[in-house]
Amino acid sequence: MALDNDLAYTSAAELARRVRGGEISSAELVEATIERIEARNPDLNAVVYKGYDDARRAASAADDAVGAGGPLGPLHGVPTLMKDLFDFKPGWKSTFGGIPALADQVIDAYCVFAERVEAAGAIIVGKTNSPVMGMRGTCDNPLFGPSRNPFDTTKNTGGSSGGSAAAVADGFVPFAEGTDAGGSIRIPAAWCGVYGFKPSWGRVPVPLRPNAFAGTDPFVAEGPITRTVEDAALVLSALAGYDSRDPYALPDTPDLMAALRGDLHGKRVAYSPDFGVYPVDPRVAASVASAVAAFEDAGATVEQVEITLPYDRLELADLWCRLIAPLNIGGIEGLKAGGIDLLGEHRDSMPPEYVRRIEAGYQLSVTDMIRDQTMRTEVSDAVQRVVDHYDLLVTPTVSAIQVDNADDGDTVGPREVAGVEVEPLIGWCMTYFLNFSGHPAASIPAGLIDDRLPVGMQLIGARYDDGGVLTASRIFEQLRPWADTYELCRQR
Repeated sequence: MALDNDLAYTSAAELARRVRGGEISSAELVEATIERIEARNPDLNAVVYKGYDDARRAASAADDAVGAGGPLGPLHGVPTLMKDLFDFKPGWKSTFGGIPALADQVIDAYCVFAERVEAAGAIIVGKTNSPVMGMRGTCDNPLFGPSRNPFDTTKNTGGSSGGSAAAVADGFVPFAEGTDAGGSIRIPAAWCGVYGFKPSWGRVPVPLRPNAFAGTDPFVAEGPITRTVEDAALVLSALAGYDSRDPYALPDTPDLMAALRGDLHGKRVAYSPDFGVYPVDPRVAASVASAVAAFEDAGATVEQVEITLPYDRLELADLWCRLIAPLNIGGIEGLKAGGIDLLGEHRDSMPPEYVRRIEAGYQLSVTDMIRDQTMRTEVSDAVQRVVDHYDLLVTPTVSAIQVDNADDGDTVGPREVAGVEVEPLIGWCMTYFLNFSGHPAASIPAGLIDDRLPVGMQLIGARYDDGGVLTASRIFEQLRPWADTYELCRQR
């Protein structure tokens, strides 16, 4: 069975309905997914590990469950992909983002995504590409190379969940895993024209080990990358919920599917074209300015707001790099204790900018860390001041258009946007403020530049109001549907 373009772009919700109703088998879906990956992945380099045999066995078991007539999960029989970063499934390789020294590393544990989507009935088919340790807003690494954008394969997908975003946009699967410590769900969603949702801090547990408290600096999130808002709510519902292994996991689980039935009448939407500090490509700015008007059509009031921060774009990007350094150092030290010295014998295979940033991290003092948390607090306060008075804050997701892929495994973002210098790893990404603060945020397709390159618009909600972001996203999707943009990918 070939996964034709129509079926390839069918939603997870609809595929699950068809499997439960016996219209199609999970085995057929998985086999068709494998065929599509084999045919189209060479163009994109989105999938870097293929767990086909495990997927076929899981699909057969899923079909047996349908035949038995027992209860079935909300994602029963639906193929998906997980990310190759700090994301594990027993027996599968985990390279931590294409690190050559870890090419054969296997960690026999489950990450939350794999654990919970399988419990909901989904079938994981493989793992997707990401950059080394996830520490940049592009997707490239020395082991696998860059992921290529399905809208224009000379361009990068964005990162770090770049392989997942490309796979969803190109119809490999209806949803895939994203993780986000600085925008890694929302950045590639913006550049690949899909929907990416970063939940509130604590909504989806992140039970890190050996340090259960490591995911706070900045806040690390797990969330879905999809083509529809309904699918995001469906997957997020499967991922959310208390987990005693995570000391920050929220005890409550709101009805996220109910948020799809909400409305925006009388709501107040704040619009910041630059988040106070970012230079923005005029083409991105124009697309988002046009898109935000849809909320007025939905009955909301839209007001442009000024956000004032006491730091410039370079200082803030450096702050993110410093804050995330200890999490990376913990991983590096753990590998070193196991006999793999990434900054020693494997140093030459690591991206130079990554090495520079991490070595600077080793030099941080307690005084430095106190200063950085104070800076972070000021950014978080600036976001909170807006959502204290508005129901939603809207910005561009990223300030730049897609960059060309490099040929050396070290693609970085732009060093200049609109004639202004930016930090190339993440300084053009208007996303990491929400990893400082923990607010829920999504990137939603806002249009195309030159009828071919996607632009993302970021929707930010009040703390813990994941449902409010989903409501606004669903209404925007109804007013400004983007499904037809995937015709550009279909025709490739």
